[in-house]
Amino acid sequence: MSLARRPLHSGIAILALGLPLIVCAQSSSTMSHAHGEHAMSMATMPSVRVVDPYVRLVPATAPASAAFFVLHNDSHDARRLVRVDSSAAKTVELHNHINDNGVMKMRPVKDIEIPAMGEATLKPGSYHVMLIDLKVPLKEGGSVPLTLVFDDGSVQKIDAPVRNITAMDMPAHGGMKP
Repeated sequence: MSLARRPLHSGIAILALGLPLIVCAQSSSTMSHAHGEHAMSMATMPSVRVVDPYVRLVPATAPASAAFFVLHNDSHDARRLVRVDSSAAKTVELHNHINDNGVMKMRPVKDIEIPAMGEATLKPGSYHVMLIDLKVPLKEGGSVPLTLVFDDGSVQKIDAPVRNITAMDMPAHGGMKP
């Protein structure tokens, strides 16, 4: 009788030992799957962060304004801002100010480079986003929707608050021409 039970006990022992392995293997698979989803969500997170966006308040009759922000690139690859769209303006362009023989001039640019693990600052007197032919007057405390498009195909939608920028906030240009 003990011989007859021995195979049964052995079978139960093998089954009992094998069950945790199956559970562990399934948990490991589930954990790997969950980790894979986390890794995927981490991979789809934008590598460029938009910090302190704002749009300059202009008089209600002004046809254009500008948007400013800092772009932080958290990846090991350089990135480029290649386009910005906004429903607030008929035309949206990337611009820079250049010094042309002592005269500051504003010029459209194809893109704005954001160095790997670095940043690009869009500010008055430098790189900025021009909002041309505003569709509605801007209001202090309001916001302007901006859609930023990067060279890697990533897109970020932000709402940039409208701020009243005083002359003291602006760099001295002396003779700036559009």
